[in-house]
Formats: sequence, C-alpha cells, structure tokens
Amino acid sequence: MFYFLYIWIDFLFLPFIVILPVLIATAFFTLAERKIMASIQRRSGPGIIGFWGVLQPIADGLKLLTKESIVPTTSVSLFWYISPFASLLCCFMGWFVINTNLNSLCSTLNYGIIYFFLWSSLNVYWIFLAGWFTRSHYSVLGALRGISQLISYELLLGLLIQPICFLAGSLNIDYIIQTQYFSTCFLFPLLPCALFYFICLLAETNRIPFDLLEAEAELVGGYYTEFGSFWFASFFLSEYGNMLLGCSLYISLFGGGGNFFNLNLNNHFFYFDFFYDSFFFFKTLFLVFILIYLRANLPRYRFDQIMLIGWKILLPIMLGYIYLFIGFLLYLKCFNITQIPFLDPKYLSLLINSSCF
Repeated sequence: MFYFLYIWIDFLFLPFIVILPVLIATAFFTLAERKIMASIQRRSGPGIIGFWGVLQPIADGLKLLTKESIVPTTSVSLFWYISPFASLLCCFMGWFVINTNLNSLCSTLNYGIIYFFLWSSLNVYWIFLAGWFTRSHYSVLGALRGISQLISYELLLGLLIQPICFLAGSLNIDYIIQTQYFSTCFLFPLLPCALFYFICLLAETNRIPFDLLEAEAELVGGYYTEFGSFWFASFFLSEYGNMLLGCSLYISLFGGGGNFFNLNLNNHFFYFDFFYDSFFFFKTLFLVFILIYLRANLPRYRFDQIMLIGWKILLPIMLGYIYLFIGFLLYLKCFNITQIPFLDPKYLSLLINSSCF
C-alpha cells in the first residue's frame, strides 16, 4: 500500500520537482555566464542589483514579463503563440530522464535515450515554425539555418550513442550509469566518441563556434528576432535549459553520473543520495564552465564550414570508428573475454539503420 502511495506522490510532484530547479538553474546560469565572460574579457559584469549582482536574473525576468508584446501583422498568430511554449515544453520533457536521484520512477525508463532524443528532435520543428511563420527575412534565414544545422548534427548524435549502447547493453540511462560504476567511466575507453559528442553538443545547443542560428552580426536575433516579452523569455529559457540538459546527459553517458570513489548506488539512505546529487552537480558545473570559456575565446564559423565539418569530416570518421569498435568487441569475444558485455543483436539494428541512411 505504501509503495503504491509513493508511486502516486512521485508522479504528482515530479513535474514541480523537475521544472522549478531547472528554471532556477537556468536563470543563474545566465548570471554565471556573464560573470565569467566579464572576468575573461577584463571588464565588470552585472553587479548593481543585489550583492555581487545575484538578483540580476530576477530583475531581467521581471522586465521581460512586464514588457509589451507586439505581434507582427504579417505573421501567423497561431504558430507565433504556440512555438515558444512548445520549445520550452520539449526542454522540460527531456529532463524527466536526467533526474539526478536514481530512485526516481521516470529516470528508469528502459528506452530513456530514445525518449530523450525524441523530445530534443521535436524542438527543431518549433524553431523552424517560429522563424518561418513570422514572415521576417532575418527570422526565415535563421529558421532555415536552424533546421539544416540541427538535423545534421542530430544524425551524428544518433551515431555517437551506439558505442555506449554496445558497451552497456541497454538504452536505460540509469543502467548505463551503473555500468560505469562497476567498470570505469566511458570517457576513457570511448575518448574519441566523447570528443565528437562534445562537438555535436556545441552545435545542438547553438553555442560558439556553432551559433549561426542567432548570429547577431548577420541575422539580428535569428529565428526569434520578432519575439519579445514573455515569448522571447520562453525561447531564452529553452535554449539555456537545453545547454544544461545536454551537459547533464554528457555526464550521465561518459562521466558516470554522480559516481565518485565507489559511491554505493544501491543504498537508499538520504546522505548517499545527497552525495550523488552533489557530485553530479559539480561535474555538470565543470562542463558548463567549459561551454562559457569557449564562448569567450573562440570565433564563429561560417555556415558552409559548419556543414562541411558535420557531413564531410565528422560523419565519415564516426562511421569508421563504429565499425572498428564493433570489430574490436567481436575480436575480444572470440577469445572468451567476458569482461566486455555481450554484443546484443537487437542493438545492431541501430547501426544497420544508420548505414542505410
């Protein structure tokens, strides 16, 4: 009886447990980015509102909520209103399988990776619809850039998760984390895969040097040029929330989640959950710092160079790497090396589908 009560309580309060921390973390992520970039560029960042500028994200949010919303007369109002909320919803839905507490119900989905990429791929449509139906030249160009760039690098992300599935033998994110706990972090045996995944993460989250969707020097603001007030805030939260989401997934797949010094994942005491969440937070924070550091130091690519990197450099290398990796696993299996997980035939369909493409 108490178990079923726990299930219902978890399902009822899980949206608030996930969404509120994401909104707070996204707000202060913007503050951290402005502070770190100001320090790197030797200038003063936000420091007027609150102690050390801590209340600056709250002031920015209140300003956006109180601004007047102007809808362009040439736009399609239905998609203009729906697109920001739908983009934010796709961001929130992806967080349900990245819960840092491994005892959560939604984080134990057997096909958690597929669920994650389902919602991340849907975000492409809302970016395109937001720019296309605004009927603005800058917005349309940003939307066309967005749909070509995001689809190109989503293909690479689909290829990059295959070696992880082969090693872990599962699409369950929590199972992948526990596999790393009993062996080692996948960052070390899959170092080329981790490096390419990080490059694709920069492209998928529109970070420098791949931020051609809203290049201010060319497109003013990209696909959300005509959006203001609360509608712009929704796109803004979605973009920065996807950055945190991508970093969290990267830590889960390659960094072992919150595992550190043989932390026992099967223990249900509060302090073990607290240590796990703390280590997961600091690992994600370190990866976020790398994103901010790259933005402050790297220039922006041209759009044709981004397409060239994705289709003519990364894609052939990743296809060759996956075939080489599978051959290595089968070679070890011939010598009855049982430490390598068995290559389940049902996961070979992922490779077959990508090869047919």
